[in-house]
Amino acid sequence: MGFFSKLFGKEKDAICAPVSGEAVPISQVSDPTFGEEVLGKGIAIRPTDGKVVAPCDATVDMMFETGHAVSLIADCGAEVLIHVGLDTVSLKGKHYTVHAKNGDKVKKGDLLMEFDYQAIAADGFDTITPVVICNSADYTTFETHVGKTVTAGEVVIELAK
Repeated sequence: MGFFSKLFGKEKDAICAPVSGEAVPISQVSDPTFGEEVLGKGIAIRPTDGKVVAPCDATVDMMFETGHAVSLIADCGAEVLIHVGLDTVSLKGKHYTVHAKNGDKVKKGDLLMEFDYQAIAADGFDTITPVVICNSADYTTFETHVGKTVTAGEVVIELAK
């Protein structure tokens, strides 16, 4: 914990990258629902592998049957949405394998789903993966770590109430 954290007594909660790739500002997502932060603040990752892991200790709130998205309630209270690719719901689960179900308690790093990002791209879909904190308005501190290549499990969002 740094000097200012101690001074002000604010410990930040960490949300890690659920997938390895290039972390970019959410504004780079062409879908306005994500890019204009309609659902909340966050980041996006251009994936370089096809494994989605829990970004923190959490409960699976909703695993979409198609495997293209999952929402989690983090143990710290953050509502995390991971959406693999844009408009990928129309693939109806093709190229996705689900490994977690609604109500599962997951630990940071647990495998949630897998996807074939090359096949999804070959089918004409953008594989950029928004990671959104749907209740980001509840936080006074919201820091993102973007503009770099990240490995799944690396901190990409820090927040505090």
